Amino acid sequence: MTKNMTFGDGKPCFIIAEAGVNHNGDINIAKKLVDAAFEAGVDAVKFQSFKAENLVTNKAPKADYQKETTGNGNQYEMLKSLELSYEDHIVLKSYCEEKGILFISTPFDFESVDLLEKLNVPLYKISSGDLTNIPLLKYIAKLKRPMIISTGMANLVEIEDAVEVTKKEGNDKISLLHCTSNYPTEYEEVNLNAMTTLKNAFKLPVGYSDHTIGIEVPIAAVAMGAKIIEKHFTLDKEMGGPDHKASLNPEELGRMVLSIRNIEKAFGDGIKKCNKSEEKSKFVSRKSIVAKRFIKSGEIITEEMLDFKRPENGLSPIYLDEILNKVAITEICKDEIINFFNVR
Repeated sequence: MTKNMTFGDGKPCFIIAEAGVNHNGDINIAKKLVDAAFEAGVDAVKFQSFKAENLVTNKAPKADYQKETTGNGNQYEMLKSLELSYEDHIVLKSYCEEKGILFISTPFDFESVDLLEKLNVPLYKISSGDLTNIPLLKYIAKLKRPMIISTGMANLVEIEDAVEVTKKEGNDKISLLHCTSNYPTEYEEVNLNAMTTLKNAFKLPVGYSDHTIGIEVPIAAVAMGAKIIEKHFTLDKEMGGPDHKASLNPEELGRMVLSIRNIEKAFGDGIKKCNKSEEKSKFVSRKSIVAKRFIKSGEIITEEMLDFKRPENGLSPIYLDEILNKVAITEICKDEIINFFNVR
């Protein structure tokens, strides 16, 4: 597998298609999500690994957005129906390898970390909810694999604690994702400038985990320097489940990836120069020094005799001072270029 697995300056943006729990507990839907992610051209498709009994108490309330999308009840009942078994994980990882797309998953408990480690996942994604779960961070950090940590709901002190704990375990392969943990996130709450704050504060690769509607904000994040983008997607926004409505459909995911790759092409090398493609434009757009009227042989050239017109097939106006006060050595017709062959 040759997928991009490095993050940072000079590297392409690592794009994660967040399938999450949008498989609704059905392995066949999960495989279709892998298909859609592959077709969209992302670097990785990410699921979520958990045991409901290890993640929430049996009376944990749902978030407001979960109530809106899945009705009443508690988190435990909802999450129990969305679990993937160990066998499902094996099938999905194998299927991703067949397709040529990277399989990753977010573990929410120790048992799920062990499961993913058995599968030899290449990196660990830490959810915003576990940023302050120091025991889990330590447990994962000891595995010495790259860690992508989301920072929704967190302040700089909490993020600093998470980074320090991870580094103390001997793992400095850390990337941070700015995130707003609301589904969907309103544009006014995105605060993309906080991504720059994270980069300046921690000197680590920084990206953005997006929960807004549409594709504009992740594209803007890449333009601002995001090295990782994570975005939820679904096969159908009308499916039952907590995250479908705040997700992209496959066509939107493909457009987001294409837009990001186009933005990356547009970055260029930073050297300000005339591109090869501009040479023809340069000829027809720039101007030459020409005669404003008929000039007799022997006349002294003054500025009133001159004009500046397209195309650039003579002397540039840059050389005006070198032409002034010279003597015309031939007759020069109106609009004829002035150069060092007809003045001296």
